[in-house]
Amino acid sequence: MIEPETEHAAVLLAMSGIVKEFPGVKALRGVELTLRRGEVLALLGENGAGKSTLMNILDGVFAPDEGSIEIDGAAVHFRSPKDAARHGVAMIHQELNLVPELSIADNIFLGQERRTARGTLDRAAMDERTRALLARVGLVALAPRRLVRYCRLAEQQLIEVAKALNHELRVLVMDEPTSALADAETQRLFAVIRTLTAQGVGVIYISHRIEELEQIADAVAVLRDGAYVGHRRMRSTTRAELIGLMVGRPLGELYPRRPEQHPGDRVRLRVRGLSTDPPAGSDSVALQGVSFDVGAGEIVGLAGLMGAGRSEVVVALYGASVWSCGAVELDDAPFSPRSPRHAIARGFALVAEDRKAQSLVLGNTVRFNASLAALGRYLRPWHTVDARRERAEVGAQLSDLRVKTPSQTTVVGTLSGGNQQKVVLAKCLLTRPSVLLVDEPTRGIDVGAKAEVHALLDRLARGGAAILAVSSELPELIGMCDRILVLCEGRITGEFHRDPMRGNPFDQEEILAAAMARTPAGLTSPGDQ
Repeated sequence: MIEPETEHAAVLLAMSGIVKEFPGVKALRGVELTLRRGEVLALLGENGAGKSTLMNILDGVFAPDEGSIEIDGAAVHFRSPKDAARHGVAMIHQELNLVPELSIADNIFLGQERRTARGTLDRAAMDERTRALLARVGLVALAPRRLVRYCRLAEQQLIEVAKALNHELRVLVMDEPTSALADAETQRLFAVIRTLTAQGVGVIYISHRIEELEQIADAVAVLRDGAYVGHRRMRSTTRAELIGLMVGRPLGELYPRRPEQHPGDRVRLRVRGLSTDPPAGSDSVALQGVSFDVGAGEIVGLAGLMGAGRSEVVVALYGASVWSCGAVELDDAPFSPRSPRHAIARGFALVAEDRKAQSLVLGNTVRFNASLAALGRYLRPWHTVDARRERAEVGAQLSDLRVKTPSQTTVVGTLSGGNQQKVVLAKCLLTRPSVLLVDEPTRGIDVGAKAEVHALLDRLARGGAAILAVSSELPELIGMCDRILVLCEGRITGEFHRDPMRGNPFDQEEILAAAMARTPAGLTSPGDQ
């Protein structure tokens, strides 16, 4: 809810006439942005619109080619993120900036370590402060000296928030902070944001989830193709108006899946009693007797709270974890993947949850990443690559997914997060999968691209692919799935079928209840259907 005084509060941050060019790309063209004290300003725009570039300028990562920045009416010039931090500016990037091999406390105090009178690290003081910061973001169960690499992605995002809170904040920038958070963690984060704005902190909030902006944002600024196109008060605008400003073109339906569309009766993927033993020291959930079917042409969703075991299911099926027991059949033939390479050879493809760590070689080109999993198709005798065919097929896939990139030889790490995600999808689709595993497929993707991804999944299902989808956004699963399986603590605790006779095809309250149930209640086994 917007507080009326926010509209009349003093201007905290003013960015005027910001211009930034990179080789071959004019990323920003005279952009304006104003943030008031105690305000949450949502920054919207499609992937590649210039949001991250603008915020990297504010954070001191890039210097603007033209334009000015003022904080509390005084001109500032940031030469580095540390320089920005000294002026009270902190940024939580979409791609997390934590050091996996360091502890949570070491990450939070990186570059500002506390020391004793003798000059040694004051571990006790840093641990105490870390506990307090973790408590503020709801991570009371995490020990300060736990290594970050043992924390789940959602926990790492909240650790980034805790790290930002360790500064004297004036402006906090949050780039897709809820992309890996379930509803409960999102609400916890919103409570932290409201506490900060009550203290006069200004928050710039980048998100593609317009429904959550209606809960947290006071105002909205919109960029399109590197230019500023509008500013609105959140309470006086609509989703349709914001989407129109963002995309500048008619947008098709977000969820094209229809209740009357019924998948075929043929079971493509059959899973029985799948159980796993996570590696020692890992925070992965042990799967316990997971059983389900996915038919050819069917989209099945995996729902559940953080740590329920959703990602563990797709990782196990992709051959990236060890099974303790269980049996899987693919098109009625036994399937026991020895590795991801084996799974790919049998027709599996995985869109992993963390594209940066699991799906992309960030220092290599768009073409290299897109064709990597399907490279065997382009090999000639003597193992040379048919470069012409590779370029043609990669180009067609990039065009189909509307990837914004100067060329196929562009380094993929320089693309926006959403365009990186599209390259991951291109990599999977070029293998021509019969079973597609997607873990948070629209994480960090704008609303226009989300509609394109949902249409793509629907098209693949119509073509006979079996799709298993994990998403933290329950409305996304409800909109695109034929069935939803719910997990809690490594077990399936509920199964829900799309009901074409109801306006809402699934009962959201029943799904949430199953997500919090430790034991199955009234669950029909796959063999009984």
